Amino acid sequence: MTHETWLAQFFNAHLAGLGNTLLGLVNMKAANPSEPWADHIVMQLVVALLMLTVFAVLRSSLSVDKPGTLQHVFELIHEFIGGQAHDQIGHDAHHHIFLLETFFIFILFSNLLGIIPGFMSPTQAVYVPAGLAMCSFLYYNIVGIRKSAVNYAKHLLGPIPAMAPLMLPIEIISHLARPLSLTIRLFANMYAGEQLTLVFLSLTYLVGPVIFMGLHVFVSLLQSYIFVLLSAIYIGGAIAEEH
Repeated sequence: MTHETWLAQFFNAHLAGLGNTLLGLVNMKAANPSEPWADHIVMQLVVALLMLTVFAVLRSSLSVDKPGTLQHVFELIHEFIGGQAHDQIGHDAHHHIFLLETFFIFILFSNLLGIIPGFMSPTQAVYVPAGLAMCSFLYYNIVGIRKSAVNYAKHLLGPIPAMAPLMLPIEIISHLARPLSLTIRLFANMYAGEQLTLVFLSLTYLVGPVIFMGLHVFVSLLQSYIFVLLSAIYIGGAIAEEH
């Protein structure tokens, strides 16, 4: 298997044993034991390290009297995601906002990582969007059942008892399609954007890359927002109370 990034090559050259050990802990085995580190795994580790570094710097510089630029940016993100969560979920939004913000920041950092030469966006590998989509799917189902298993079952059966035999399979298929929709939307947009940028980089080295990198940033923000918005909608529907 050929790796595109230098960092994955470094991991496979020096940390192949560790990679195989970690895979063994979850009963998995690399197709090629000499190359257990895939690009998207290494890039997710980079994103996690970036997030920890940014949050450590942010925590050390928090100030009520003189907030810095970084604090202003994250306060803006918090207010924006909090507002969207409140609109879609309601008064219980504060219980779920931290997950939604984590989704937003992780996906945004992952999407933007591909702009840096020598790196790639882990979200252009289908496994990463699929994992995020499954987290969202499991989360909203769990919180819906914990909130009220009876009400959650009623959502699946529909508002008219006589229609329940018809509505149940439709609702089940609809719910199973949600992680697929989240996965394809995020993966397809990021993969297409990454490939488009690479094509224009090979054609021109000034105007084209600047334009498409700007487009890449816009798509990165948009896809992060859409993933969080849909997750909030699913959570809101799962815990909605009948009136």
